[in-house]
Amino acid sequence: MADKKRGNDDLSLVGAGTLIEGKIKTDGSIRVDGTLIGEIVAKASAAIGLTGTVEGGVMAKNVTIAGKVKGTVTATEKLTLEGKSITRGDIRASKLIVDEGATFDGQCAMTSQNGATKEGSSQK
Repeated sequence: MADKKRGNDDLSLVGAGTLIEGKIKTDGSIRVDGTLIGEIVAKASAAIGLTGTVEGGVMAKNVTIAGKVKGTVTATEKLTLEGKSITRGDIRASKLIVDEGATFDGQCAMTSQNGATKEGSSQK
């Protein structure tokens, strides 16, 4: 029987009431409903649930924030800030969705997947 690496199908959970200090790296996805003081690096998706709090950086292909993040957020594809989210720190994403009611305090850079900054047609 051949071994198959499922990487992106894996989901790591940090449950409500859990406190983790340090750096979390995963080849799959992660969801935080507790508190993380440190950094998240996920090859697939990262979700910060409504009860989730992250004090540190978040880096993933797709990032969804419903809770609180204080730190730099980098999404190589899409970043979604949901209605009750609070984000304090710089964000970088190829695509950005901000729901009504979301709070964001920081600088935003929109980049393509290859890392180049998107330029508006009105810039000279």
